[in-house]
Amino acid sequence: MSEKATVTASLFPATTYADAPHAVRWLQDAFGFAEKAVYPTEDGKIAHAELSFGNGILMVGSARDEPGNPWAANPIGIYVVVDDVDAHCARARAAGAEIVIEPRDTDYGSREYSARDCEGRLWSFGTYRP
Repeated sequence: MSEKATVTASLFPATTYADAPHAVRWLQDAFGFAEKAVYPTEDGKIAHAELSFGNGILMVGSARDEPGNPWAANPIGIYVVVDDVDAHCARARAAGAEIVIEPRDTDYGSREYSARDCEGRLWSFGTYRP
């Protein structure tokens, strides 16, 4: 009898919604996602939520139209877990990636940054593991 290997994901789709609390409920009701974690903001929006489906996680947050927020124009992207955020950012910058959010520490315990790839798609890299 063999044991099943545990696989830890490193890539996570991430998206924002104008009404994220509604979207979280709707994704559960309509598509069968399960709520894993929700971090609300003081004004009733969602700073960060994790919805599971099978062995996958979808990260969701409220859309925020703040100056310099790259998620305002690109409501979907990919989050990649990396061990050394600063070294990863330096490598991306050297290869020509446009760094849109410099490496920073977050309120939820991650160090992360965001960049656009060679065709302008948004990627985020950090230490947070959903």
